[in-house]
Order: sequence, then C-alpha cells, then structure tokens
Amino acid sequence: MKLVHRPWRLAAEAFALLAAAVVAFPLYWMVLSAFKPAGEIQSDSPRPWTLAPSLDSFRRVFQQEEFGRYFLNSLFVAGSVVVLSALIAFLAATAVTRFKFRFRTTLLIMFLVAQMVPVEALTIPLFFQMRDFGLLNTLGALILPHLAFSLPFAIWMLRGFVKAVPEALEEAALLDGASRTRFLWQILFPLVFPGLVATSVFSFISTWNDFLFAKSFIISDTSQSTLPMALLLFFKPEENDWGGIMAASTVMTVPVLVFFVLVQRRLVSGLGGAVKD
Repeated sequence: MKLVHRPWRLAAEAFALLAAAVVAFPLYWMVLSAFKPAGEIQSDSPRPWTLAPSLDSFRRVFQQEEFGRYFLNSLFVAGSVVVLSALIAFLAATAVTRFKFRFRTTLLIMFLVAQMVPVEALTIPLFFQMRDFGLLNTLGALILPHLAFSLPFAIWMLRGFVKAVPEALEEAALLDGASRTRFLWQILFPLVFPGLVATSVFSFISTWNDFLFAKSFIISDTSQSTLPMALLLFFKPEENDWGGIMAASTVMTVPVLVFFVLVQRRLVSGLGGAVKD
C-alpha cells in the first residue's frame, strides 16, 4: 500500500512546494528590490539577484521625518484593536454560549451577515459617522471601524472554543467555591487562549495593512497617519521611487513576521481545533 500511495504523496508534496514558491516569490522580489541599487531596479532586464546590495533605499525611508511617527501610530492602532477585540470577543462568546436568552440565534446570524458586507460599501457611511463623532483625523477613527469588523469573526470563532469546554468543569469549579468571575478568568480564559491568538492574528494583519480607512478618515492631519500611508511619500509625479517603496514595504512586513514568531505555537493549536474534554 505504501508503494501505491507514494507517487500521490510525492505529487502532493511537489504541488505544496510549488504553491509555497509562488506565494513566496513576490516577498522575495520585494526584499531583493529593497536592497538593489537604483540602476538595477530601473534596468530593462531585471535579474532575480544582485551582486551589489545597497542600503540606500532603507536610508531614504528612515530619513523621512514622519516615518517613525507613522510606525508608532500603526503599532498603537493595531495593538489597540487586538487587545480590545480579544477582550470583547471573549466575553461576548462566553455570553452567547453559556447563557440562554431571546434572539441568541438571531444575534449569531447577524454576526455572519456582518462578515458578508464589503468594507468598501461601508466606507462612506463610516466617514459621516466618524465626522459626527468628531473623530476624523484621529487614531480613534481607525480603531473603532477595525474593532467593529474584527469582532464578528472573533466572536463566531471563539464560540466554538468556549462551547468545547465541558460544562462539568464549570460546575466542579463552582462546587469548589470558585466564583463565576474566577472561573471565567482563571480557568476558561487560559483554555480558550489559543483561539484568542488565532483571532488576534486576523485582527492584527487586517489593521496593520489597512490603507482604505487611513486614506478616508485621516484627511488633513498627517501626524495621525499610519504606515501604509508612508508609501505615498515615494510615489512622485515625475518618477516613482521603487527602491523606497520596496524598502518601506519590507519594513512594514517585519512587525507582522515578529508577531507570527511570538504567537506561532499558540496559533497552531488555535487553528487546529478547540479544547477537548
């Protein structure tokens, strides 16, 4: 049987490697272009390597006066969305799973419907809402929409993790004298933490890479802009600075990679399934 299945296994592995190469090639070309000197980037016959790597593109990026502020703004917005969405989603998922109340099923269906609405269709209504709230040109105008879009997915996913925790565990904790609050934070929270990590990755990436909301809600106060807006500094009417664009994009990718490295173990268990009895 092993001999029969081996060709199919080799074919599957070859296909997986090919798919990984296709996905990784744009990232490789981005990093390569960031290190290429200007003459090689603008060459009519580009090569997938460079024999004279240069840091000039990175120097131009970090010489931008507002680049550091943009980086800190992105970090603050993404971090706020991750923390707030994880906290609210955990409490909401526990409520819709452990408690029975009217319209619970309707509420869960609304969470799914909210995921079906394109972000582009809501940008203009959100703009007027942020204007009425007085949040335009502030980081709050970026935090609130991303928080709203992250919560439905996070609540729906965490619901499965909370449901997988046996109710007998909660009953045993209550019999031992633990309050519901203590069970919630000292027992239930650590058990569903892998699910929180998985949802946090989604929240972090969608917020960190956001350009639409940053362009729409930050109009005049550029000090409140985020890192994707920094790429516009290298798009010039006379000639685009592709080295600077690729270097800035590479710098933007580093925090995402760091975040993945920090949560990779929890992420695997979170995507693999919920807690088992």
